[in-house]
Amino acid sequence: GLFNLESRMLKIAVDAIGGDYGYDVTVPACVQFLQNSTQVELTVVGDGTQIQSLIKKQLDQRPGNNEILSRLNIKHTDSHISMDQTPSSALKNGNGTSMWLCVEEVKSKSANAAVSAGNTGALMALSRYVIKTIEGVTRPAIASTLPNITGKGTTVLDLGANIECDPNQLVEFAMMGSALASSMDKITNPSVGLLNVGTEVTKGNQILKETASMLSESEINFKGNVEGTDIFLGNLDVIVCDGFAGNVALKSSEGVAQLIQYHLQSEFKKNIYSKVTAFFCLPVLKRVATILDHRRFNGAALVGLDGIVFKSHGSADIFAFKCALQRAADAIENDLNGKIRQAFLRNKFCNKHGPFPES
Repeated sequence: GLFNLESRMLKIAVDAIGGDYGYDVTVPACVQFLQNSTQVELTVVGDGTQIQSLIKKQLDQRPGNNEILSRLNIKHTDSHISMDQTPSSALKNGNGTSMWLCVEEVKSKSANAAVSAGNTGALMALSRYVIKTIEGVTRPAIASTLPNITGKGTTVLDLGANIECDPNQLVEFAMMGSALASSMDKITNPSVGLLNVGTEVTKGNQILKETASMLSESEINFKGNVEGTDIFLGNLDVIVCDGFAGNVALKSSEGVAQLIQYHLQSEFKKNIYSKVTAFFCLPVLKRVATILDHRRFNGAALVGLDGIVFKSHGSADIFAFKCALQRAADAIENDLNGKIRQAFLRNKFCNKHGPFPES
């Protein structure tokens, strides 16, 4: 259950080597995050010498913040899992790497959560092997928030962990997505849609038809089939799909955001009139850029594990990595895994006894 924050620090283990930029992003992000989060303690896993020199550099730039050193632990290793390593190779050879040690911190309860920007497949494989899954969960999923027109974002899962799924697994994703939205975003009875090629009940393959039928009979607040546009329109809290469709949707949305940004910048630079117009439009453009900034939503939860693990985008910068650390802290604080456990216990009760009694 939840604990009194006054009496307990939130402890997060951080894979400092993982990601496209490694230490240059992770260490400054950790230091800056601790400056704003007084109830968090970080264990930074990686090469001790490199980490210490980057911490010193950060603190020299921000004098008067030496208090954070008491909340910053270093766990040394110079071994890491590469971005192109296969999950099977990571399991076979990964012991002692920064990612493995982070996951072990969660397993041993030394940390309440782990955050890595490293190889996604390896992180999921190691987490499943070391931490295991919550009772009742067949497969963990990757869940994240994508920006929508309300500004709050839509929770989408799975975003790439499970390429093919059966109806039972998709129903599990709906349960875990609902728990995530209710705990992290404080949404009562989140609305759930099933990603399909049309909203009609006749659309989709047999798996999607069976899933829709099962969700309709469940206690989940299921709103039926939805299309890709619904992810961004903000009329649903959670959208469920297999990892293939989810990953395509995620990467497409990031590409479209970059496309819009590129064309706006190039059009405003075209001639003197465009540049003058850009000057007057700047405040509006900045606000739009902030709204569309996918870095604000960085940090995907590996839901269904018996411990909290967050995956940062591999190409995250310092700001984005801080957002992933914040997401992990929020998940601990709001007892994400407790909510998922309750959902699966309720489901077990429903299957045995019919509808769950109102509490």
